[in-house]
Amino acid sequence: MFESLADRLGATLSSLTGKSRLTEENIQGTLREVRLALLEADVALSVAKDFVEQVSIRAVGQEVSSSLSPGQVFVKIVNEELVRIMGEAEGLNLNTQPPAIILLAGLQGAGKTTSAAKLAYWLKKREKKSVMVVSADVYRPAAIDQLRTLAAEAEVTFCESSPDQKPLDIVRSAVDQAKKQFADVLIVDTAGRLHVDEAMMAEIKQLHDVLSPAETLFVVDSMTGQDAANTAQSFNEVLPLTGVILTKTDGDARGGAALSVRSITGKPIKFMAVGETIDALDAFYPDRIAGRILGMGDVLSLIEEAEQKIDKKKAEKLARKIKKGKKFDLEDFRDQIQQMNNMGGITGMLDKLPGMGKAAQAAQDKMSDNMFGQMEAIINSMTPGERHYPDSINGSRKKRIAGGSGTQIQDINRLLKQHKQMQKMMKKLTKKGGMANMMRGMGGMMQSPGGGMPRG
Repeated sequence: MFESLADRLGATLSSLTGKSRLTEENIQGTLREVRLALLEADVALSVAKDFVEQVSIRAVGQEVSSSLSPGQVFVKIVNEELVRIMGEAEGLNLNTQPPAIILLAGLQGAGKTTSAAKLAYWLKKREKKSVMVVSADVYRPAAIDQLRTLAAEAEVTFCESSPDQKPLDIVRSAVDQAKKQFADVLIVDTAGRLHVDEAMMAEIKQLHDVLSPAETLFVVDSMTGQDAANTAQSFNEVLPLTGVILTKTDGDARGGAALSVRSITGKPIKFMAVGETIDALDAFYPDRIAGRILGMGDVLSLIEEAEQKIDKKKAEKLARKIKKGKKFDLEDFRDQIQQMNNMGGITGMLDKLPGMGKAAQAAQDKMSDNMFGQMEAIINSMTPGERHYPDSINGSRKKRIAGGSGTQIQDINRLLKQHKQMQKMMKKLTKKGGMANMMRGMGGMMQSPGGGMPRG
C-alpha cells in the first residue's frame, strides 16, 4: 500500500535539497507536485486541498536549523500533516459489561465475513479475549458456512444460525449464548447492503438498536479509493459508526482511502487487513503509516510482528546451537525461510525499515513471490542426512533433488550458495561484537555510492 504515493513524494521532496530557506517561491512547485501525488493516489480533492494549504502555511518562512536541510524540515512538516489528516490511533472501546458487542456493517463484497474472523483472531491473540462470532447474513448463500469455517481456523467460538431465521432472532440468541459461555466479546457479521437500499438499512439500524454495540465498525474496500470515504459517510448518516476497517490494503498501491476516511467521516480507521491469512490484520497507527509513506520506515510494527510471529523456541534453540560451535545446516535454513515468510517475506520486512523503500522494491523485482516456496521445496526433497551435511550433495544427488522438487540443478546450486553465505553470517554473530560489526557493515553498504542489497 502507498507505493505510488511514496515514490512520487520521495522524488518531489528531494527537489528542496540544498536550499538555505523555505520560501513561497521555492516550495510552490513542490507543493503542486505534492497535490498531484495525492490526487493520483485517489485522495479526495477537499482533503488534498486542505493538506497542501496547511503544509504551505507551516513551511513558508521556516528557518532551517544548522543540523537540518530544508528538505528535512519540509518532510517533517509533511509527516506531521499526514498524521493530522489520518487522525490519532484509536483502539477498540470494550469497557462494558461482557459480552462487548462489535457490529460489522458494509457493502456487499467489502470483506466483512473475513474481517469478522480476523478481528476475532486478533482479539484472542493480542488482547487475550474469549471471542464468539455469529453471522446474521441470511441473504448470501453460504455466508454462515464461510464464517463457521473461518471461526474454526481462528479457533474462536461460532454461534450457529441458519438462513431460515430472522436476523433479529439470530442476534438475540447469540447474545444469550455469549452470556452463558462467558464470552468477553461477541462479533456480529451482517449482510452486505447498499446505502440506497432503504429496507436493508432499516434492518441494520434495528439490529443496532437491539444490540447497543460497544463498537459499530464499517468495513470498506480500500481499493475503491476516495469512494470508500464517501460510502462510509453515507452509512454514518444512518448508523452511528465508531470506526472503520480497511480491507484489501495489500492490493491497493495508492492509499487514497486511508488518507480520506478520517477527514470526510470524522471516524477513525481502527484496523487494516493486509493479506488473506487469518492473522493478516493490523491495528491502524497514523504516525507509522505516515513514516512508511515518507520512507522513514515502521520499526515498531516490525518489532510487534516479530513478537507475535517468530517462533521463540526455535530461535533460542538455533542460538544455543550456533553458540556451541555447531554448523548452521539446511534444516536451520528452512526454519529461517519459514520465519521470514511469517513476517511477510523479505519485501514485507524491508518495507518497514527506514530508508529501505527502494531496496524493498529492488528485492521484489529480483525475487518472485514463489521463490521462498521453491527453496523450501528443494530442502524438503533432500534426505535428513543431506540437510545436516550439505557438502555431501554431489551431482547425482542434485539431479534427484531437482526431480523431486520440480526445479533445475542451477536452482539447487543457488540455494546451496545462499546457505553458505548465511552460514558465514551466523559464524560472525558468534564472535564478540559480531552483530554490531555486521550491522555497521550493512549500514555502510546501504549508504555507500552504488551500495545496495547483495544479489543472493
